[in-house]
Amino acid sequence: QVQLVESGGGLVQAGGSLRLSCAASGRFFSTYYMGWFRQAPGKEREFVAAINWSDSNTYYGDSVKGRFTISRENARITAYLQMNSLTPEDTAVYYCAAGRTPQYDYIYWGQGTQVTVSS
Repeated sequence: QVQLVESGGGLVQAGGSLRLSCAASGRFFSTYYMGWFRQAPGKEREFVAAINWSDSNTYYGDSVKGRFTISRENARITAYLQMNSLTPEDTAVYYCAAGRTPQYDYIYWGQGTQVTVSS
């Protein structure tokens, strides 16, 4: 089992920045991907970003490319999502997940953290 705990959400004005953190514990394997997804009210869950834990290759959804950056801290088994140039369209619950591929087959999920961007 892997436990994931997100933190760092909150309220920010358009154009601002936030950094989300996801701390993993339990049987987290270096072969996993750590990913971020988001879901806004009335919308489907959307892939945001992922990082390969072993080689740090990164992957991004089209809507966040150039604005968001995913990174990891190996010693703490923590992934970060730096979000810049936020817009109200980025408002959603952001979930951290651990899985076997960059965008699919995620096995473990965090509880989510709310990000609200005001105009």
